[in-house]
Amino acid sequence: QVQLVESGGGLVQAGGSLRLSCAASGSIFGISAMGWYRQAPGKERELVASISRGGSTRYADSVKGRFTISRDNAKNTVYLQMNSLKPEDTAEYYCSMTVSLKVYWGQGTQVTVSS
Repeated sequence: QVQLVESGGGLVQAGGSLRLSCAASGSIFGISAMGWYRQAPGKERELVASISRGGSTRYADSVKGRFTISRDNAKNTVYLQMNSLKPEDTAEYYCSMTVSLKVYWGQGTQVTVSS
């Protein structure tokens, strides 16, 4: 079993920054893709950013140039650096990791951006 624990969410003013972290523990035998998703009230969960084991990244158009995803394979951890935050970035953020072809999810961390 694999557990993902997120941290780093909180309340920030528009224009501010936050850094999310997500660490995996348990029976890990190689993590391929890692990613961050978010879900705002009344909306569907959407992909924010993803990163392959080799470091290839993909971003939602709405966060390009503001967010940066990175990973530390030795620590089984993925990060999301969020700069120039906007009120529309307010959502519950979830990390996701693919381990041995199975997708695992974190419990979510709330990010609230005030105007």
